[in-house]
Amino acid sequence: MDQPRFLAAVPALAVSDERRAVAFLQDALGFVEFQHEGRGLGILRRDQVELHVWVADGSAPGAERRLAGSVSCRIEVTCVDELHRHCHELGVVHPNAGLSDKPWGTREFAVLDPDHNLITLYERIAPA
Repeated sequence: MDQPRFLAAVPALAVSDERRAVAFLQDALGFVEFQHEGRGLGILRRDQVELHVWVADGSAPGAERRLAGSVSCRIEVTCVDELHRHCHELGVVHPNAGLSDKPWGTREFAVLDPDHNLITLYERIAPA
């Protein structure tokens, strides 16, 4: 019998203002919003990556306001150097997470969205 396999994951970032978050993701990272229902949820896509932003507004358990800005995700990309140049020009690169090669085989950097959620962008590199 076949075993279940995980095929995709969709990061969902808690934000204080989904329109502001959507604008950031469009301008800084080139995502395109493809669904907005006007209820504090934005769904965006770029290439094969889908990303959701939702408003942590205190309206229900699990949606506490303190959650906005407390999440992170990692997104695998190509041409990470070019993406880093673009984000650096916009001034959104995390001050402690500039572009660097990591011992676990990635070249990566991170950006902070307007709520300070951490989005790490990485490219796999050949081991030394």
